Amino acid sequence: MLGYSEAVRTFSPLAPVSIARPIMRQTWCDLTFLHWPYSAEVIRKLIPPELSLDTFDGVAWVALAPFVLAGVRPFGLPATPWISEFPETNVRTYVLGPDGEPGVWFFTLEADRLLGVMAARAWYKLPYRWAAMSVRSSENTVEYRSDRHRLFGKGASHVVIEVGSKVDTGDFDYFLTARFRLYTVHRSRVGYAEIDHPPWPLQHGRVTTLEEDLVVNSGVPKPEGEPVVHFSRRLDVKVAPLRWL
Repeated sequence: MLGYSEAVRTFSPLAPVSIARPIMRQTWCDLTFLHWPYSAEVIRKLIPPELSLDTFDGVAWVALAPFVLAGVRPFGLPATPWISEFPETNVRTYVLGPDGEPGVWFFTLEADRLLGVMAARAWYKLPYRWAAMSVRSSENTVEYRSDRHRLFGKGASHVVIEVGSKVDTGDFDYFLTARFRLYTVHRSRVGYAEIDHPPWPLQHGRVTTLEEDLVVNSGVPKPEGEPVVHFSRRLDVKVAPLRWL
């Protein structure tokens, strides 16, 4: 099955949909993308048949993405202490919906707030899992730790990166990071939510510590080789309600 990227495609860092009345606003802080290449045949088997795998030059990509979710608030309401800011880590790949629109498929989303985990599982039908997490950030380094609570199974990660220079972005960077729709499948129905944010302010990163079994404990084969690293300090995001195709 061909990925959408193998046909005629325009890559852009700009959100295709402007969300005037988001159901939620949030800020993504100190976010690192660690991307590994995979065989398209391997990853195709891991996503629901209702979706198509999205590839770049025939290669599938899987990311481990730790960050801090901040300023989380429903539309029209202020952020509240503790509940509105917490670490999150997700394992993701890239797909196309039945309508051909590119987006993200999550194998897991680890979060440090049980209330947020339960709400996201109920409202967005996403595979959130509760984990004990921390993020320590300085000007030049960021350290992430995550360890699932036993109720949600095994899976941990410890990542330290050095923050580098600004990325001279191109199509490959946009393919990996400029994703403005998330997908879920529930009882054979495809759901999606539009995401609206400015272009990513991307920087290079260098991994100094990488100890993790989170990818394999999310149903994906163990990654091999050095990851492609992108870092972003801050991005303001608007999220639309879940819709069903």
